[in-house]
Amino acid sequence: MSKFPIKSALAIGLLVCIWGISWPIYKAALTFTPPLLFAGMRALMGGVLLTLILMPSWRKIKWREHWRKYSIGALFNAFFFYGFQTAALLFLPGGLSSVLVFLQPVLVALFAWLWLGEQMSILKMIGMLFGFLGILIISMDGFTGTLSPIGIIIALMGAVSWALGTVYVKTVSKQVDALWLVAIQFTLGGAVLTGMGMTTENVSDIVWNLPYINGLVFGGVFGVAVAFGLYFKLIHAGEAGKIASFTFLVPVIAVISGNIFLKEPFTLSLLTGLALIVLSISLVNYPVGGRKIKKKLSA
Repeated sequence: MSKFPIKSALAIGLLVCIWGISWPIYKAALTFTPPLLFAGMRALMGGVLLTLILMPSWRKIKWREHWRKYSIGALFNAFFFYGFQTAALLFLPGGLSSVLVFLQPVLVALFAWLWLGEQMSILKMIGMLFGFLGILIISMDGFTGTLSPIGIIIALMGAVSWALGTVYVKTVSKQVDALWLVAIQFTLGGAVLTGMGMTTENVSDIVWNLPYINGLVFGGVFGVAVAFGLYFKLIHAGEAGKIASFTFLVPVIAVISGNIFLKEPFTLSLLTGLALIVLSISLVNYPVGGRKIKKKLSA
């Protein structure tokens, strides 16, 4: 397995822990709030918070020069991803929804190979498939209820939008400041999602109790401002496909934290899935000097 600098390894560890423990926190909060408003408000909170922190360096924004880049990032990484992810939960069991959303690392590796010229080997491809299989096994216990074709399509659209947004940020990361890109895209996307929630859902349905406030504050501060700031900084510094492969660990942390905080069962499927995910990350990051998969371009 290729070695990451200590700072990058720590950042990856913090990232997957934040996203992992966010699942039971959000699950508890969603009992007391309409889903679209919750998604929009935490995205907006995170974007505004990061904007306030970055204000001393506001000259790096260069809005006139880069407003299209900020808008495209907001469209894919905030509006589409958060919107589709939330809408999918209205149609699908949580387990199946998470499996489909976490097709994203596989798609990132594919898109980064096609558009960024990142290396793709047989070993890396097998590793990605093992990772997705691990997610599938871990989440199988959540496959209950009626499966909706519309929900499956929406969840897949969420995975595609997140993957496209990740690769797009990688392509423009040398042109715009990475942290300002995160701040502006979530401020814009969160504002639009919140506005849509206010027109389609009832604000009065929000119960301002401790589980909801915890979910909102944790989601805004850590789930958006800290986690996405780390994620896109890592994407900027390394190969998008390799960094994305570590997000396979998020559902593992989610299941473990659900077991600890929500008393959800610790099953053999978790151990099996974890083993496949560890194998996946090892294969994806293994320094292969052999055969690479080449793109076939028509003349």
